[in-house]
Amino acid sequence: MRGSDPKQAAKRFFTERADDVIAASREIHAHPELAYEEKRASDLLCSVLEHGGLDVARGVAGVPTAFLARAGSGSVHVAICAEYDALPGIGHACGHNLIGAAAAGAGIALARLADDLDLTVSVVGTPAEELGDGGGKILLLDAGIFDGVDAALMAHPGPVDVAMPPMLACATFDVHYHGVEAHASAFPERGINAGDALTVAQTAIGLLRQQMRADDRVHGIVTKGGEAPNIIPAHTVARYIVRSTTFAQMEEIKQRVWRCFEAGALATGAELRIEGGDKPYAHMVHDTDLAKLYQANAESLGRTFRNFGRALERSAASTDMGNVSLRAPSIHPIIAIDSEGSVPHQAAFARHCVGPSAERALVDASLALAWTAIDVAATRATTAQ
Repeated sequence: MRGSDPKQAAKRFFTERADDVIAASREIHAHPELAYEEKRASDLLCSVLEHGGLDVARGVAGVPTAFLARAGSGSVHVAICAEYDALPGIGHACGHNLIGAAAAGAGIALARLADDLDLTVSVVGTPAEELGDGGGKILLLDAGIFDGVDAALMAHPGPVDVAMPPMLACATFDVHYHGVEAHASAFPERGINAGDALTVAQTAIGLLRQQMRADDRVHGIVTKGGEAPNIIPAHTVARYIVRSTTFAQMEEIKQRVWRCFEAGALATGAELRIEGGDKPYAHMVHDTDLAKLYQANAESLGRTFRNFGRALERSAASTDMGNVSLRAPSIHPIIAIDSEGSVPHQAAFARHCVGPSAERALVDASLALAWTAIDVAATRATTAQ
């Protein structure tokens, strides 16, 4: 590499293996796997990374579908996060096939340059981002996988290019009500209706929304509503998510929502049990300098970033990359695909996560992330002088 432009060298190294990276994205998309079940996707990305020149450790931190691929032994450590889990029922409607493949592509682009740039490059396979409670990045953080990282990078597909999208703190938990079954017509007075308890709680939450901040969120589904309409439900279950702009605000609204569930138990006599929510996702703290570097690199590839002002605040989601951002300088930009008006978590968006536009985004994300890592190394070298 000596005497050459490292960014052009990275592009050349990526291009040599671009077909493998694109094929991996297509394969992951065609075979969606849920949280902590992503064996096929994890194995595929590990294979692509090994063939691209990185040393790969599978099943790191005791998580079977996590991995750590590494190249170089420089003093500047950049981690590139790969996600590859899918959503129930609608597959890769969040484009994690592109995220995982782009992380691999960036790692391959950097692998042969790392030592010359004084870089250590880690591609971290982080499963179960969609889980919402105890996602893979949280487990890997607890295991020390991100210790000593100087910058953590990833890119997420969406309808528009955004350098620093808002990301909310969130907690996901399951609500169980236990009552007493009875014949709903002949002996209703013998029953304690766990379904009614859930109805009371949902009504209370609906009323609570009037007093919530604009950046608070609460939403959920009933996962078990009863066994039959002529049996008073003895057990109901719902899964809920509570979000807000910071951990502290999220915890406050979570306690208010939990009191709504307590109201359902009090009104009906059912017993309440809440499970989960103890490994929440943090709000995302984008590193402004890293985001500027990424945006400049993406723009040099033909990407266009508009100033959306506060318009994006109502479009905020959540990610366990937020937890990483509280420990290391991090970015989580959005890279645009032509989704024809569809948005993440719609089946139509999943269909647009393969094809020419998606694969152009995959190539651009791979290069923009790799070039950002090169800029981080160059900035550190300049500072050291």
